[in-house]
Amino acid sequence: MPGCCEHDTCASNAGPKVDPIWRRCLWIALVVNATMFTVEIAAGFAAISSALQADALDFLGDSANYAISLFVVGMGLAVRSRTAFFKGATLLALGLWVVGSAGWRVVTGGAAPHADVMGVVGFVALIANAGVALMLFRFRRGDSDMRSVWICSRNDAIGNVAVMLAALGVFGTGTLWPDLIVAVSMAALGISGGSTIMRQALSEMRATKRGAMVAAE
Repeated sequence: MPGCCEHDTCASNAGPKVDPIWRRCLWIALVVNATMFTVEIAAGFAAISSALQADALDFLGDSANYAISLFVVGMGLAVRSRTAFFKGATLLALGLWVVGSAGWRVVTGGAAPHADVMGVVGFVALIANAGVALMLFRFRRGDSDMRSVWICSRNDAIGNVAVMLAALGVFGTGTLWPDLIVAVSMAALGISGGSTIMRQALSEMRATKRGAMVAAE
C-alpha cells in the first residue's frame, strides 16, 4: 500500500534482509548444543549431578531455540517477537523445573555427585559454550529473537563455570550441597534471562500492533 512504510513499525514488520553470517552462526550453535546435550545428560545421570542435568536441559532448550530462530529468520518482526516470547517462557519454565528438582533432592536426600565427572564435563561444555557465545557476541544488540540467542549462550557459559565450581565444592566437602546450590543458581539465571526476553518481546509485539493500527487508518 502506498505510504505504508512511512511508519517505522510497519517497515519493521517486513521481513529483513537475512545476514548469512547470522544464519551460519545459528547452524553451528545448533549442532554444538545438540551434541553437548547428549553428552551432559548422560554424564549428569552417571554422576548423580543436578547441576550437570540442569546444564544439559539448558543445552536442550537452546537447541530448540536455535532451530526455531533458523525457521523464523527473515520473517517479520511480529513473528520473530512471538517466537522470542515462547523461547523466553521455555527458559523460565526450565529454570522453575530445576528449582523443583533440587528441592526434591533436599527432601529425599541423596548421595554426593561424582566430582571428577562434573569437573571434566563442565570444562568441555565451557569450551563449547564460550566459543558459541563469542561467535554470537556481535548480535547481542539485535531484536528480541537475536538477543534471546545471545542471552542463552551467555547463560550457558556462566553455568559451565558454576558447574566446575560445584565440582570443586563437592570434592572438598563430600556432600551434595554445592551441586544443589549451583543448580538453583543456574535456574535463577535462566528465570531472569527468560523474563528479560519475554519483556522485550512483549514490547515489540505491542509496537507492531500499534503500527498495524496506524497503517490501517
